[in-house]
Amino acid sequence: MTSRAFAAPHALKPGDAVAILAPSGPVDPAELDAGVAWYGRRYRVELGASTRSRAGFLAGDDDARAADVAAALHDPSIRAVLPARGGYGLTRLLDRHAPAWIDQLRRDPKLLVGFSDVTALHAVWARAGVRSVHGAMPLALGRRGGDDELLAVLEGATPPAWTGLATWIGGDDVTGLALGGNLALLAALQGTVHAVDLADRVLFLEDVGEAPYRVDRMLTTLRSTGSLDGLRAVVLGEFSRCEPGRDGVTVEAVLRERLGALGVPVLAGAPFGHGDHHRPWVQGGAVTVRAGGAVVFLEGVA
Repeated sequence: MTSRAFAAPHALKPGDAVAILAPSGPVDPAELDAGVAWYGRRYRVELGASTRSRAGFLAGDDDARAADVAAALHDPSIRAVLPARGGYGLTRLLDRHAPAWIDQLRRDPKLLVGFSDVTALHAVWARAGVRSVHGAMPLALGRRGGDDELLAVLEGATPPAWTGLATWIGGDDVTGLALGGNLALLAALQGTVHAVDLADRVLFLEDVGEAPYRVDRMLTTLRSTGSLDGLRAVVLGEFSRCEPGRDGVTVEAVLRERLGALGVPVLAGAPFGHGDHHRPWVQGGAVTVRAGGAVVFLEGVA
């Protein structure tokens, strides 16, 4: 049984307009061109005005990047918002702009696709009560020549089940709405008005380049704030390049210890994260977690 169902944006269809933006870090021009070309074979691509800009570690100044997001949300012809890459920068925009974005999304729900730093935008979509897609972004799609499964999900298909996952903590099969994303971003949002409400949810987590002690600190923050109270299950994707330090403590040991006391099923080895194969899933869509090592998706974006 699920609660507080999320609104479904319209699935894409060939010829729809999509907006590729750079609301976080600056983009590589050649990789951007490849990603635009892949999307352009099926949809009409509009580039945000600041997409090719750079201001240090950001893709342009805050006002310009926020204006691109707002323009995409207010343009009725744009049916999907596609951040070109992650990096860092979206949390800088939330205090000033998230309330207006949420209002607009409730009037006209649109697709969002991305992960990593885009977890901050997924939080906006979640607060608006609109489903979004945790999936690969245009720069990565350009590098690897596209993603047919992602395309099918964007056009309304329910993601196929994931099987053969490792069961760290068993229990009864549970159903709930999928939420989560990048652990570092979720932890950074705690204590702010932008934090995601995870009660009754199935929490999906991944991260990259974080030492095990930092993963411990983030999970401890989530536990201490009560953010993990009432979870139905946890699904762990890749924790890439999270090698142990001289103390020898592995990220798996940290995840097992910090999550094992929650009293909910925990599955590991799910195929999403910062590795080569990032399979899409729907934030705010219903899923069933089976203790035998499977995640069954019950809803797509529409």
